[in-house]
Amino acid sequence: MAEIRVGLFGVGNCCSALVQAVALYGRSGGGQSPGLIHPEVGGYKPSDIRFVAAFDIASRKIGKDLSDAILSPPNDAPRICQVQALGVKVVKGPVLDGVGAFSKDALEIDALPAVDVAEELRRSRAQVVVNLTPSGAVKATEFYASDALQAACGFVNATPNRVASRRAWGKRFREAKLPIAGDDLMDQIGSTILHRAIFETLDRRGVHVDKSYALDVGGGAENLNALDRDRNVLKRRIKAASITSSLPYSVPVTAGTTDYVEFLRNERTSYLWIEGRFLAGTPVVIDVKMTCADAPNAVNLLLDAIRAVKLGLDRGLGGPLIEVSAYGFKSPPKPMTEAKALARFNAFARRR
Repeated sequence: MAEIRVGLFGVGNCCSALVQAVALYGRSGGGQSPGLIHPEVGGYKPSDIRFVAAFDIASRKIGKDLSDAILSPPNDAPRICQVQALGVKVVKGPVLDGVGAFSKDALEIDALPAVDVAEELRRSRAQVVVNLTPSGAVKATEFYASDALQAACGFVNATPNRVASRRAWGKRFREAKLPIAGDDLMDQIGSTILHRAIFETLDRRGVHVDKSYALDVGGGAENLNALDRDRNVLKRRIKAASITSSLPYSVPVTAGTTDYVEFLRNERTSYLWIEGRFLAGTPVVIDVKMTCADAPNAVNLLLDAIRAVKLGLDRGLGGPLIEVSAYGFKSPPKPMTEAKALARFNAFARRR
């Protein structure tokens, strides 16, 4: 298979884990590794991904090779392998609304002017771009989506800032014959997917859910940004809606980050609580605690989405990739149950 040329909008912890994973699987020759969901997607392996462009606004990352920038503070994602120099220099993107009230003190914005993003993407011959800007950075997300269109790139929107699920943006990508997948990337094993799985099991077993919450604390940049409730009200709403979509009836659910704990660094602890009733109204309470590193949790779904969007380009598809979005994202244009979304994604990957 041909290589997949990828541009990155945002060089934070998620980006760090992604770049390290691609380097690790590249050395293995094919991507076979415990924990990898799809060693191949339509013939593409993780080792086929090549990073060709990267944009950020932090002075400690601008001008560095991507392999060094992913390790620059405030990044603190776990080190899973050493990344050799990639020959990709991180360049300055537009600031816009990419810095929140709680994250500005941890981030020194570079004084250089922003580059012409669309031109940089064209120069690097990027094919697929991944939006990893912070939650609440609506203007930055829309700017990058527009420049991706100008540069004729497929788009993966990992953020909750709506693009793939908005009709107007879907139309623009459809008319340009460019694929897009999003919005709001799910973790491989995060509180949302675990919560949905529990809900689906309870529903199959005839248990009625009365109320529930999914709350978490962590020390990563995403948890810090989440303290700004005005910027993250959409993410909280999306998370709750994604959880409840697995039930055929409405139920009150509260979901989101409750606090930022600096010493946890890139670790996140999630608390799931569910109250329901089974035979003759007998009460049942489920209380779950889960702790894991945050950044690596996003890698599997990103690897799948990148390869699927490249397949969309290969096939001349334009607009939202419905199967891919439902499989890998919390707020897709068309939600599906987990089992149906996975089956549809696998069918999409096998299609010739």
